[in-house]
Amino acid sequence: MQSSNLIPFLKVKEQFILVDKVDKRKASNEQINELLESLDIASLKNSYPRDLSGGERQRVAIARALFNNPSLILADEPTASLDTDHAYEVVKLLVREAHEKQKATIMVTHDERMTQWSDRTYQMKDGKLLEKDKN
Repeated sequence: MQSSNLIPFLKVKEQFILVDKVDKRKASNEQINELLESLDIASLKNSYPRDLSGGERQRVAIARALFNNPSLILADEPTASLDTDHAYEVVKLLVREAHEKQKATIMVTHDERMTQWSDRTYQMKDGKLLEKDKN
């Protein structure tokens, strides 16, 4: 999806509380805060989506998706609306999730700088998917 799909009338922290209620679980404030801090958005937890920049909304949406603890992460241009520093933070977080928590992660990006942390990189060329050499 090309939008963050945040619920407009819920503050950032409430986005996570809703996920908890739907899943009938009880996450700790510490879990929520840790995820928000890892994406440099902890200070935004009492903000509504309309008050956030596009990049901030994108990072909240990524945090909310990771909060669900998926075993497979499909990230379509996860850094598109982000400045370079925040883009690197997001990619490093995805790599950390994959390696530390044994999750499969597939990231599609036009930003080749972000592939330096990938285990494997593929390139679409002339309609063919080719594995790129890491060297």
